[in-house]
Amino acid sequence: MTGIEEFTSQYGLVRKIDAFGYLDYLKSNPDAPRKHGKVVLVTADTPLKASRGEGKTTTTIALIDALNARGIDAAAVLRQPSMGITAAGSKGGASGGGKASLTHPELIDWGLTGEMAAIAAAQNLLVSFAEKAVDEGRIDTILVPRVSEVPSRSLRQITVDSGKNNVAERVVLTPTCEMMQIVVVSRSMEEIGERVAAMIAGTKDGKPVAFGEFIDLWRITNMLADAVKPALTETLNGSPVYVHGGPFANVSLGIPTLVSVQMACALHDVVIVEAGYGADAGAQKWLDIACREYGAQWPSAAVVVTRASTWRDDPALSWRYPFHVQRLENYDIPTFPLINLWEGEDDQIEGLKAVAVEQRFREPILGNLFRDGGEALAPQLDGFIEALTNAPMAPQFHSRKGMDLVENVKWIAKSAYGVPEDRILLKDGFIDSLTAARELCREAGVSLDDLAVVAVKSPATMTDDDTKPEEERTVTLKKVEVHAGAGVVHVNLTTSLTTPMPKIV
Repeated sequence: MTGIEEFTSQYGLVRKIDAFGYLDYLKSNPDAPRKHGKVVLVTADTPLKASRGEGKTTTTIALIDALNARGIDAAAVLRQPSMGITAAGSKGGASGGGKASLTHPELIDWGLTGEMAAIAAAQNLLVSFAEKAVDEGRIDTILVPRVSEVPSRSLRQITVDSGKNNVAERVVLTPTCEMMQIVVVSRSMEEIGERVAAMIAGTKDGKPVAFGEFIDLWRITNMLADAVKPALTETLNGSPVYVHGGPFANVSLGIPTLVSVQMACALHDVVIVEAGYGADAGAQKWLDIACREYGAQWPSAAVVVTRASTWRDDPALSWRYPFHVQRLENYDIPTFPLINLWEGEDDQIEGLKAVAVEQRFREPILGNLFRDGGEALAPQLDGFIEALTNAPMAPQFHSRKGMDLVENVKWIAKSAYGVPEDRILLKDGFIDSLTAARELCREAGVSLDDLAVVAVKSPATMTDDDTKPEEERTVTLKKVEVHAGAGVVHVNLTTSLTTPMPKIV
């Protein structure tokens, strides 16, 4: 009997799974053994500092260890971090910490599971083809950036002397690039090829030119043969963890690959999916892009992680955590607050529980997960398991394809950041950027309003100024950038960089 083992191969110290092949096998063999796992979304409070997370990965690892200890078949799907910006894991990557860690964290934190390097090589080869196309007179501008895993401030904007004229280029971090987005949303190699072909290489006399018009796509897709396979590793306690995809949620999709989650749901009863940064970033994109636009499974429950200090210590920002929890509850997703304690905060537990009661949260889950791992969570999961077991049916939500782009962003601002449409501001130059993007799409035969909206924003703030009173908070729209191959359009809101520098630790 064919099983997942037939689609699994060794890759260094981890294993790689041909998720495309396995899911095709299940589709062709409906009677083959499979599970129908429920998705749990782990997201977080908006961190006080972008360089310090709230502990989503540590929570995710502790949670699957705790569920497995309770006799529930649980696995996690994590994103690959960016090696450079996480300083190779020294500030916390995608591997947890302490007792809530993976067996080989360096493989994840240093990008040694392979897909990040292959995706970078593929996109950089595309840019090289674009540069050659400039030499040959096929295009006169290049719209696709080069990528790097190691940030460089000097490469954020560069000019290349092509010998005939100067061509503006730029460099972004690998997780933020369009090739990464294509791998994240695609469900077959054929789809990847179609999407790469639709990527807009640049323009010629103002008209868009797609890569499919002048290169053989097999040169790119063959480079991704191993990159499209999720890596299988495990926690220190032996719980399975799949790692695949790595976009930042502040400037990209912020979610693991859709096929890795779909595959995990066929293999396990509960699948914990971690989305990047806070609920205003990763959770918003899982719900509004992965689920609404790409058919990913709606969460049966959610966990919103915070630090005690983030939740309480700045009164001007204390509204954000309750907002996140209630927003997910408003979608009929049973949502549990989880407070990830620092060392020395155990004496605050009763006070934190009292504040949770005042906020009318579900019973909070608290613990020092770095120190205690899943052992801290297992005794506290009765309410969580009951809610997960009795989770409501997934809602019949509607795609927002075809909605006017600005109206779509206003909808996101209201639902995800709590800012009504009459306080959406347009920065000077936004209309020009929008008009140019709409014309580019029209010439390429794409409807701008059919693309999924990626809100590009600061990871540490939800609005232009989160410290202002509710009635004064605004969101400013700044510019528009089309990723036609990935099927998304970026709309810049608050300040954010696609090549941030790492924190020195």
